[in-house]
This record gives sequence, C-alpha cells and structure tokens, in this order.
Amino acid sequence: MTIALEKPAESRSPASAPAISRMVGVGTAATGTPVSQSELLELLDIDDPRVRSVYLNSAIDRRHLTLPEPDAAGRRLPEPQGRLLDKHKRLAVEMGAQALQACLKRAGADLSDLRHLCCVTSTGFLTPGLSALVIRELGIDPHCSRSDIVGMGCNAGLNALNVVAGWTAAHPGELAVVLCTEACSAAYALDGTMRTAVVNSLFGDGAAALALVGDGPGESRPGPRILRFASYLITGAIDAMRYDWDGDLGRFSFFLDPQIPYVVGANAETVVDRLLAGTGLRRSDIDHWLVHSGGKKVIDAVVVNLGLSRHDVRHTTGVLRDHGNVSSGSFLFSYERLLEEGVARPGEYGVLMTMGPGSTIETALIQW
Repeated sequence: MTIALEKPAESRSPASAPAISRMVGVGTAATGTPVSQSELLELLDIDDPRVRSVYLNSAIDRRHLTLPEPDAAGRRLPEPQGRLLDKHKRLAVEMGAQALQACLKRAGADLSDLRHLCCVTSTGFLTPGLSALVIRELGIDPHCSRSDIVGMGCNAGLNALNVVAGWTAAHPGELAVVLCTEACSAAYALDGTMRTAVVNSLFGDGAAALALVGDGPGESRPGPRILRFASYLITGAIDAMRYDWDGDLGRFSFFLDPQIPYVVGANAETVVDRLLAGTGLRRSDIDHWLVHSGGKKVIDAVVVNLGLSRHDVRHTTGVLRDHGNVSSGSFLFSYERLLEEGVARPGEYGVLMTMGPGSTIETALIQW
C-alpha cells in the first residue's frame, strides 16, 4: 500500500468534474421473520459440522427470511420454481413499496413528485417489470417513466445509480428513484450440500430506495453530489458467481466460488484508482467508504487491499451482521446508517463500492 502524504487544505475543494446528480433521500425495508444463524440451522435440520461452521462463522447474527411452512412431519421442503417466482413477486412489491415510501418521506417528497422509477432485482424474473407492479401498487402517476435492471446481481444498485443519475442530469429538478428489492428467500435451494450452504448462510431479504435530483442552473439542494463512476469487469472470473438451472431440482440455483473474496480484493485497487484518477484525490482523502456487505471474507479482502480501517467499513459490517447480504441494496443500507450517524460534513468525499457476478466491481465518487 502506498502511504499518501497529507494534502494541503486547498486540495479539499470539490473535484473538477461537475456533479451528475444529488442524493436527496434514502429508505430501507425488510419483511419476513428475523432468524439467527443458529435458529436457521435448526429450522433446516442441518447437522453436518462442516456446513454448520459456514453458517456460524459468517459474522451474521440474523437475517429476514420467508421460508416455506413446515409440513405435517415438521420438515421444510424445497419449493418448486413457480412458487418461488410467486414469492419473489409478492415480497419484492411489498418490501419495495415500503422502502420507496420511506425514501420519499426522507426526501420531503410525495408519490406525486416521482418522475422516474428504476427497479433492480436479481432474485426473480417478472414481466411486466417490478417497476410497473410498484407503480400500480402505490397508485403512482401512470405517466411516470420507468426502467428495470434484472439479473445483474449484487453490483446492480450502482449500475442503476449510474443510469438514473444520467436521467436526472437530463431532467434537472425532476425526482427519480433507484429501488433495489431482493427477495433472496425466493432464490433458496433447501439441501445439505456445501454449494447451497455458501449461499443460504449469507443472503437475506431486503429493499432499499435512493432518491435523486439533478440541480438546475443556480440550484443547490442538500445531499451529496454524485461526481463520477468507474467499473471493472474481471473477465477471468466471469463464472465465479452465477445463476444456473439445476435439472435435478427443477429450479435455478446460485453458485458462489469460494475464491471470489480474494478475486474481488485483488482487483479493488484497480477500479478505485481509476475512479480517483484526474480528480486530484488520493484514497487517504476519502472520508466515507460504503462497501457492499458481500460477506465477511469479501469485506476483509477489500479492507486489506485498499488499506482501510475497521472503522471505515463499520456500516458495511453492521449491515452484514443485522441483515446478511441483501444483494443490490446492501450499500444503501450502509448509506442510511451513515446519514443517521450524522458525521458527514460539507466538502467530505465518499466512495460507494459494490461487487457481483461478472465478476464485476462498481464504484461511485460522491461529495457532501
């Protein structure tokens, strides 16, 4: 790691790139039953010591899940793919509506103010998209424009933020929302394999929404400015995280390569350095790090490779502890906690970082 020298005060001025948009509100929601890791092991009747250790050493205390009801013998049986899709539709709309309303309340806005809704999900497939279902559910103006990002995985929240920030820049003064809603319970396989354990020990249900507005000429709203984005596709690990059809189970099944934390960590510097290139900023100038709660090993690998402290990722680890990995919305759960902490000051910089299938690392630079 390169040790950055302390920079003079004038270097704390805003990055030269103009703001794309402003983040003006955030809201989260989680439905289902909070379940601890030890409780889940008993519910799923898992007694293999190797599999149990995956759950119990995950740095997760509890998660919100909606599991199948036990049968007459007390067993929780795998749900067919059709029932899982129905569960995804129900939970995604329910959580998404709650998160969206909480977000708008924080932004001081109403549903009638919404002009664009972008919905993100990877835990089920819907046509028409989730955006249409949420608009109908909440009675949002049917003239509201919409978009859906489906299947990109845990990194997709920042992919959506990039797209919607561009929309708000083209429509100054108009309100847009990125809504990430992930019903991970609708992507669970119930078996005793190690492949399944790696996934089932990690993911939880949750939704998060972020409101964005582009400043018009002479306007300056409260909320951090989005300055720029940087992406990196690790093509050599393109199959390390994937959603496959399991012919034996007759359903989709998620796969996580055990080496993915080290792959992500080894490439974190590359994309962050690209994000900061040309801004005059160094990593030591970043005051707030909001990293995807991808799992204990992923977080540890990012911390080591970027030279971060445990304090830098306190919200990331806190979200993992309390919710597990809620996929695309995880970084927004961390952002909400940072706002509630009330420590961000005008002029300070933040880096948002997500990672997911591809394997992909997405980043954004923001400034208060």
